[in-house]
Amino acid sequence: MSEGALFAGPAMRRLRKKEGLTQAAMAARLSISASYLNLIERNQRPLSARVIVQVVDQFDFDPRSLREDEAIGGVDGLSRRFADERFSEFGIDRDEIAEFLAAAPHAAAAFARLYDTAGSGAREADDPLIQSRLEIERWRNHFADLDTMAEELSDELRLSRSDIGVALGERLREKHQLAVRILPREVLPDALRRLDLHARQLQLSEMLSQASRNFQVAMQIAQLERSAEITSIAAGSKFADEAARRLFERHLVGYFAAALLMPYSRFLRACDATNYDLPVLQRRFGVSFEQLAHRLTTLQRVGQRGLPFFMARIDRAGQFSKRFSGASATTILESESSCPLWIANKAFERAGELCRQSVTVEGSDAAPANWFTVARTVEGSGASEEARFVVVLGIEARLAANLAQARGIDLEQNAAQEIGPGCARCHRPACRQRSLPPRGALLQFDPISRGVTPFQFGPN
Repeated sequence: MSEGALFAGPAMRRLRKKEGLTQAAMAARLSISASYLNLIERNQRPLSARVIVQVVDQFDFDPRSLREDEAIGGVDGLSRRFADERFSEFGIDRDEIAEFLAAAPHAAAAFARLYDTAGSGAREADDPLIQSRLEIERWRNHFADLDTMAEELSDELRLSRSDIGVALGERLREKHQLAVRILPREVLPDALRRLDLHARQLQLSEMLSQASRNFQVAMQIAQLERSAEITSIAAGSKFADEAARRLFERHLVGYFAAALLMPYSRFLRACDATNYDLPVLQRRFGVSFEQLAHRLTTLQRVGQRGLPFFMARIDRAGQFSKRFSGASATTILESESSCPLWIANKAFERAGELCRQSVTVEGSDAAPANWFTVARTVEGSGASEEARFVVVLGIEARLAANLAQARGIDLEQNAAQEIGPGCARCHRPACRQRSLPPRGALLQFDPISRGVTPFQFGPN
């Protein structure tokens, strides 16, 4: 199956029935044979570009509805939902999920909507952060139009030269009559960036690193020059909550800024040429580790795809403050907290060091189980010296063999550290790091002996 092939049999069958047509009649309207339409409806042949054009022309049809699966993240998005511990007893594997999505996409979308609003906790329906994240996941964190616009602007500004900050500053001065000014912390004690239109200045905190200064200027350019396109994308998402829409727009502004600093084609070529060597890519594009990690989750241009990384940021309590699955099928990011055995938590003890670990995920039958992960501490965005987080990148182990940072790491599953989805959702019985029993598990008590772990439990 080719990467860009479009299989939309159920959608085509529903359209035909809605129009009250036989297969022969619809095939005639589309200038194809009835047998070919039959194969399309059974998902045994993809829709060609010519047939899609005919469908749109003959039936005044919105072609976006042919990709119903994208609204829920495809098989990967559905797999992440079925990885919930409440479905573990059914043993639903990835093949069964793919069959469900292909045969009954509306039913799959209905299940996904129910799960997102109620199945994973009623709070999700009212939480703007979660709603914004779900919309980013629906797009798989790839916004092709923004990538193209940022790439064109990068070429115009010749950002391949070494001093990117100067070029960005010149853009603000020449096109928007704005100067960039660095102000002391006591002048901007609680802000990283401020636009002063009266003074015609973009004011930045002196506490920002050079990479962060460049990113803030790029974000300001995005807001000044691409606000209409960003607002249009967000408006199409139909958020019921204004805060969710604003969070999503903020993500898109940052997306454009990252795409401007790391333009798609040149960045992907550098990734391939260096085997995704993270420190080299940081220096080559003048970006922080966190900015680089964000960008690596977005490389999904049709015909020019990068490796499918996921990215997360956690605090010292193991809580996720950012998580982007991208095109990966990971279930690691789906719980409320992270496993203390994961290198993402241990990296706090090794500040500034790239920490590597191969992990296998407990209860991950519905998704690839073995992952290669890299984690590093990052400082809070200049606002406080005490703010420290860990940013972690991950990719399926089978895809990691040639990565620069994977050299010397045994990627076989039997050598991987087993981790779980946080103690409250983890059913590994012999974990000495356990601090809570699994939610819903039947606790067991032995008056004669005391085990090496604080909780003994049986099945639900």
